[in-house]
Amino acid sequence: MDDPPGWIAEFTVSPGQFAAHLDAVVDSGRTPVTVSALADHLAGRAPLPPRPVVLTFDDGFADLPGPTAAALAARRLPGTAYLTTGAISPSGHSLLPPAPMMRLKEAPVLEQAGLEVGAHTVTHAQLDTLGRDALQRELRDSKRVLEDTLGHTVRHLAYPHGYNSRAVRRAAALSGYETAAAVRHALSSQRDERYRVARLIVRRGHTAADVEAWMRGEGARVAPYRDGVLTVGWRWYRRARATVRGPEFAG
Repeated sequence: MDDPPGWIAEFTVSPGQFAAHLDAVVDSGRTPVTVSALADHLAGRAPLPPRPVVLTFDDGFADLPGPTAAALAARRLPGTAYLTTGAISPSGHSLLPPAPMMRLKEAPVLEQAGLEVGAHTVTHAQLDTLGRDALQRELRDSKRVLEDTLGHTVRHLAYPHGYNSRAVRRAAALSGYETAAAVRHALSSQRDERYRVARLIVRRGHTAADVEAWMRGEGARVAPYRDGVLTVGWRWYRRARATVRGPEFAG
């Protein structure tokens, strides 16, 4: 959108920028696939095509079943959309600040447009700061709501803002997800972890040239790699803060 709410502006591109990014993907000659195709490869069930790329979209903003899905469909680009069920359900609750959101009943429209649907929790909380029961509710309730809406199993999860830990990854597996996407600001690889798939965040300042570099496998580190000291320290700080303040928005 051209005029996003301030809190999400850094992670928003204009329709013109988005079109240029997608054209860069098409022109790169890479083969777009869904997260399910990546999951099948990482589980050893099926090979990936040459030079694959996965396009993912988090949260479920109002543009997703409209102009975003239309722009993808026009270029025959599949993708995976991770939906925050509390933010798109009529009587739901989430920690996301106000923004135009799609509606839960539009989830089947995404599939009709070629977008696979995955879960992005109920409230968009920082999962690695939650207790066991709250964590299970975030993972299982979002999965259940989407499955009830779509009429089939939802296989994939994305951690809000990428926040995860060993306990969170184990809970994702036990909740029935086959993969979980993190962020990591890195390129994925043949050796990537099923429950910490690396992704790159598109920010407002990224140009088509940046996307072209990513399509060449340049401009970012390659996963998997171990968490750094700063990442671990930031996690412990957020956990201590959540003990005092309660669950907080992951963003």
